[in-house]
Amino acid sequence: MANTLTQRIAEELGVRTNQVDAAVQLLDDGATVPFVARYRKEATGGLDDTQLRQLEERLGYLRELEERRDTIISTIREQGQLSDSLHQALQTADTKQRLEDLYLPYKKKRRTKGQIAREGGLEPLARVLVSDPSVDPHTRAADYVNADAGVADADAAL
Repeated sequence: MANTLTQRIAEELGVRTNQVDAAVQLLDDGATVPFVARYRKEATGGLDDTQLRQLEERLGYLRELEERRDTIISTIREQGQLSDSLHQALQTADTKQRLEDLYLPYKKKRRTKGQIAREGGLEPLARVLVSDPSVDPHTRAADYVNADAGVADADAAL
């Protein structure tokens, strides 16, 4: 992966991969762009400040992209929905936006309180209470107590 990142950055900046490798090493070791541009020109083959800033920015973006790609692939694999074609599409996605667009159908949805209540079988209780205000809520809610569904008592049902 690291080699492809440096090759990609080298192509985008129009420089040699050994220049990019040297700059990445210096930046990863904690050197700042101004320091590298001024005092390490011999190591980077003469990359200037502008090229180094572009390199640093692009390197950060591509590393984040790879990290997100790995996370997405493992998440979809855990769901058992990773097909060969989807895996290939995820591997070739060249932007974060494209990656997220591919992931969207497989992304876990947040569950609302209403969804949780429906899953617990409480929708009929809500319909009765809304349609007939004269019904005692606590009495009616007692009919919907179901520990297996997460409704421990009448208050939980309400």
